[in-house]
Amino acid sequence: MSDKMTPKAEEALIRAFALHRDGRLSEAQLIYQAVVNEDPAHFDALHMLGIVAHQMRESRLAVTWIDRAIAVNPSDATTHYNRGLALAALQKFGDATASYGRAITLNPNYAEAYCSRGAALQTQGQIAEALSDYHKATTLNPNYANAWHNQGAAQYALHHYEEARNSLERAIALNNEDAEAHNSMGAVLYALKQPFEALAHYDLAVRLDAGDPKIWHNRGVALLELKRLEDAVVSFDRALSLDPKCAEALFDRAVALNKLGRPEEALASYTTLVRLDPGFPFAEGLLLHTKMLCSDWRDIEAQYAAVTAKVRARKPVMEPFSYQGLCDNEEDLKVCAEVYAAHKYPASSSEPLRPALPHDRIRIGYLSGEFRNQATSILMAELFELHDRARFQVFAFDNGVSDQSPLRARLEKAFDGMVNISGMSDKDAASLIHREEIDILVNLNGYFGDGRQDVFAHRPSPIQVNYLGFPGTLGAEYLDYLIADETVIPEASRAFYTENIAWLRDSYQVNDRQRVIADKEFSRAALGLPADGFVFCCFNNPYKITPSTFDVWARILRRVDKSVLWLLKGNAAAVRNLRSEAQKRDIDQSRLIFADHIPLADHLARHRAADLFIDTLPYNAHTTASDALWAGLPVLTCTGRTFPGRVASSLLKAVGLPELITTNHEAYEDLAAALAGDAARLTFLKQKLSENRATMPLFDTPRFTRNIEEAFLQMHARYKAGLSPDHIRVTPSPGQ
Repeated sequence: MSDKMTPKAEEALIRAFALHRDGRLSEAQLIYQAVVNEDPAHFDALHMLGIVAHQMRESRLAVTWIDRAIAVNPSDATTHYNRGLALAALQKFGDATASYGRAITLNPNYAEAYCSRGAALQTQGQIAEALSDYHKATTLNPNYANAWHNQGAAQYALHHYEEARNSLERAIALNNEDAEAHNSMGAVLYALKQPFEALAHYDLAVRLDAGDPKIWHNRGVALLELKRLEDAVVSFDRALSLDPKCAEALFDRAVALNKLGRPEEALASYTTLVRLDPGFPFAEGLLLHTKMLCSDWRDIEAQYAAVTAKVRARKPVMEPFSYQGLCDNEEDLKVCAEVYAAHKYPASSSEPLRPALPHDRIRIGYLSGEFRNQATSILMAELFELHDRARFQVFAFDNGVSDQSPLRARLEKAFDGMVNISGMSDKDAASLIHREEIDILVNLNGYFGDGRQDVFAHRPSPIQVNYLGFPGTLGAEYLDYLIADETVIPEASRAFYTENIAWLRDSYQVNDRQRVIADKEFSRAALGLPADGFVFCCFNNPYKITPSTFDVWARILRRVDKSVLWLLKGNAAAVRNLRSEAQKRDIDQSRLIFADHIPLADHLARHRAADLFIDTLPYNAHTTASDALWAGLPVLTCTGRTFPGRVASSLLKAVGLPELITTNHEAYEDLAAALAGDAARLTFLKQKLSENRATMPLFDTPRFTRNIEEAFLQMHARYKAGLSPDHIRVTPSPGQ
């Protein structure tokens, strides 16, 4: 206090301190002001006026008062610290950092100043520097809960998840009532692939602070990972009730609704999100994809053009999987994948993990989240069984859950080892694969399903391969090869793929000869089909049905009297909208018939009720085409200009039916109509397919196994010789 302060002023100041301590800020402020009026150079009163102003959210005024206090006494560390707090509240973080630094210079043991400077540095993106300050604060005061919390948050931002967990455990031990600390711990545990444990901390956090939308959102994300989708939507809804403009909650709510098969509701969330935040990463593209899931084609061409313009500008607007359903330009697909990889799955900054020496028996690791009754495993099961164990050891790294199906049991027997990595962090999963000395690691998901692209980003294997799950480039530098064939990726197209191409002989797609077709005889009546008349079918997902494809189908139906189109029943919105689109094209809605989802063996058997499978473009039938051909149903396709649009052509060549490949919509339409009017020709094609199934390459799994093993041998030989990956071709083996 000032030497010249009167006893009356001193008494007033003591009373002001008491009022201030009790939270009666306005009354305290009046007394501090009176003291300053009496003594304009009274350091304590000036300083306290600054503190009160800051507490009353008048931070600009706070800086003014504190600057006057500093002019009186520039050597007081606390004053500089409080100036930093006021400047940080004004978002002047650079100036705040300087004030905290001055406080530290005056008091090198000032733990609070280190912690606050760390927070200001972290806000400016200087996370490593911030972490150093937090560490200093916790060293000076090991019981400083907030510093431990901030240290954990900085470690999390640097992806040092184990260290972050340790710091947050200390913070929570010191203050178990801190909702933010529990929220941060939840985020760390989620990053460590421990969503159940993360959820427990989010539940604690919402009990402590039920009014924080961020916590409700994070809780929803953990529930989403645990596949508790309905509960996740409830949590996202709670977040949005607290903050209707929470972009992250709108985005993840839409993701959950799409997984629940409720794309129309998802579409509403994406629409709101894009209106509120047009630049939210990938939201505009997912809105477009969700419209396709709903067969909602209003303004679809304009929206596709807008998205494509942004893709070409290398903006994060569309996920590659969604884009494939609409895009017929390989260069655009490559750019889309490169942007997505850089944004979501950049190469790890740590040193790549590589086994020191290749092995005599090549160790192949297949990484997938779909080792269950799902399309990828349905196609691949026999390959896993047939691998030549004299030359290969075959391991599965499972990022999914067992569905307890017979196929899952078969897969578990097929591998030399199966390890579940779903509960491991990306780094730990990569380290495990490295310890297993996997020579060739095969990515069976890519940007589809429950994949783990980030594991590949750590480079746990010297040879990393993109195969089957995602029909296209992943746009990532750490994938060495893409397995294809000369139909899906012609020589002229290889520049549009960041991976080196491993061209297999015949078709790139593996098939399982043991797929069971039920003995059931489905009558057309039982399936809701007309007893007579021609049945065209397409069991592709609704997002593959574009307006241009549907235009062709409508023309075919008009040309073929009494014909019907048999489609797989998707969601209610798609059924409703497709019927409406048929009516717009003068096609009676009753000519569209929708098939329920049934077990695979029965589904394959019911193909016999159809006459001809007609394909989609720009994204063909893939597994659905193989299903039809395996079931004995001819497939008519129109070859496209991208990998996804050339798959059916590859399959038809490999099964010896190239005459069912067309190159434009006019030829496709004409051939469909011609086959519908020529029973003898169609019967011949079905007989040819029946014979070719047993003799042609498409369903010759041992032949395919030899082909892909030859590709693996060539990849391995290059690595063993110290050569970089390069394009390779599999030439015919003896007897092929």
